[in-house]
Amino acid sequence: MINTSNYPTNLTDSQYSAILAIINDNRKGKYDIRSIFDTLFYLIETGCQWRMLPKDLSPWKLVYYYFSKWKNDGVFEKINEVLRNQARQKRNKKISPSIGLIDSQRVKLQESEVKNAVLMEEKT
Repeated sequence: MINTSNYPTNLTDSQYSAILAIINDNRKGKYDIRSIFDTLFYLIETGCQWRMLPKDLSPWKLVYYYFSKWKNDGVFEKINEVLRNQARQKRNKKISPSIGLIDSQRVKLQESEVKNAVLMEEKT
C-alpha cells in the first residue's frame, strides 16, 4: 500500500531515490518502503508514541519491525555515511574530514564535575 497522506515530513522523490539506492530493498509487500520511511520521519518529527500514529500511515508494528531491523543491521548509519559523503563531494571536500572539534565548554564542565565528585567522596 502506498502512503497517499501528504505530511510535511514525507520524503521528496529525490530523498526517496537516494535512500532506495542505499538500502536496495526489492521486497514485495502491502506497504512500500517509502511509506515506512514516511511514517518513521513523521514519528521522529512529531515525537508521538508508536501506537498513536495516525491511521493513514503505515501500521506501527510494521514500522517498528523495520526500524528495529534497520537499526540492528546498521542501515541508518550506512544511509548517514553515504549521504554525508555525497554532500562533502558536492562541496568539493574530501570524503573524510581533515579536522575534528570538541566543545571545550563541555569538556571543562565534565572535568569540574569529576573534581566535585572526588571532593564529595573525600568528605564522606
